[in-house]
Amino acid sequence: MLQTFTTAAAGLSTGLIDYLRDPEELLLALGPYVLIGVAVIVFIESGLLFPFLPGDSLLFTAGLLHSQLGLNFWLLISVVIVAAVGGDQAGYWIGREFGRKLFKPNARVLKTEYLEEAEAFFDKWGGPALTLGRFVPIVRTFIPVTAGMARMHYPHFFRWNVIGGIAWGGGMCILGVWLGQIPAVRNNIEIMAVLVVLISVVPIIIGFLRKRAQKKSSK
Repeated sequence: MLQTFTTAAAGLSTGLIDYLRDPEELLLALGPYVLIGVAVIVFIESGLLFPFLPGDSLLFTAGLLHSQLGLNFWLLISVVIVAAVGGDQAGYWIGREFGRKLFKPNARVLKTEYLEEAEAFFDKWGGPALTLGRFVPIVRTFIPVTAGMARMHYPHFFRWNVIGGIAWGGGMCILGVWLGQIPAVRNNIEIMAVLVVLISVVPIIIGFLRKRAQKKSSK
């Protein structure tokens, strides 16, 4: 029985990973619950300290396929924005109440280095970091937590949170609709989703290369 359960769990895990790698397949698999599924994923990635979800590619693909998925475009954008703003609100509360206690140097997900990167980003850009951070995978999950830990003035946080939710959530969906009018894009959704992810991680790659260069120069 244990072996059967383990096999089933492994199969479920593999299937889930496959879905997360392919946002189109994930959206189609959600069926009538697609809007709820998108909202949950956006909410979790925005503030519940689980950064490894297909945020950018999912929203781009949802915007591109909204008609095929039976979704009203403006309803999709509204739900995404509310979920993004709500996720950051949750992240702010987590940071304010629990702070660094959740992060460990050798943790699998809540690594101290992720928090330190978010703090550096936040220190450099201040309030606009809440908006700019939305477009950087991993960083966008920890920016609201950092704001909460720093006891950022709540009205100031809320204002930038809303701006960021609209810019990222609405912007990615609109980008999907706009580029979806191009046949080459619509016929190669998987490739476009990969490109969106690659573009999203460019800031992380640049930051890594800069750190590496600084370490070499300091030796």
